Amino acid sequence: MLSVNTNIGAMAALQFLNQTQTDLQTTQSHINSGLKVANAKDNGAVYAIAQNMRGNVAGYAAVGDSLNRGVSTVDVAISAGQSISDLLNELKGKALAAADASLDTASRNALNADFTALRDQITTIVQNASFNGTNLVDGSVANFQALASADGTKKITASGQTLKLSGAIVTVTSTGTISTQAKASTMIATVNASIQNINASLAKLASGVKKFQIQATFVNKLVDTLNAGIGNLVDADMAVESARLQSLQVKQQLGVQALAIANSAPSITLSLFR
Repeated sequence: MLSVNTNIGAMAALQFLNQTQTDLQTTQSHINSGLKVANAKDNGAVYAIAQNMRGNVAGYAAVGDSLNRGVSTVDVAISAGQSISDLLNELKGKALAAADASLDTASRNALNADFTALRDQITTIVQNASFNGTNLVDGSVANFQALASADGTKKITASGQTLKLSGAIVTVTSTGTISTQAKASTMIATVNASIQNINASLAKLASGVKKFQIQATFVNKLVDTLNAGIGNLVDADMAVESARLQSLQVKQQLGVQALAIANSAPSITLSLFR
């Protein structure tokens, strides 16, 4: 039926053209953003899953920062412990030298001056062995914790070590001297005990930093895996989108031509009245 009021062919052509236009806009959006699921309207279920995974990635980024701070904090403590261990070795040498009964007074006084200077340096090291306000060797922190999970419920702990003078680890007292042969002889045993104690403390600190490093490595790998998973869910395949874009552009041109043909149909009725 020919009608100037109702053009069924044009209606159909317009519907198909509008659908092609919608598909073309969607494809262009995928190409522009690189995402096949850029928002909830694209695919609500996939978008929700991806958002949850993005939240986990953000959480693990905070975990990584916490673990890195933990590594740095314990590293500073280890550096302090190693320096104190070196000082104790020097103190042992001074004490051994001062235990020699043949020393004259001047030599003994010189050795004692060196000994006290090295002894006091231990206190300086302990007081300055802080990172981000945390000192693991002055006795102020018994245990240092870092985040281990994205929900904040799991933590990794490293034990602090008290390396101050007159303590259970460094048993050399803050007033200890080698001013006499007797004091020097006694100090040798004290320094030897301190050396053994501090080496054990260094081993504990090293095991603590190892835990942080292992967890940090795992978190980095986990974040990479999560990012890859998010990409698999929402990233657009550019090769597919490119082919689809070309196909839709051809389809669009054909749709325009079909609509033009359909719109010309009512003009045929004019020939009936000639």
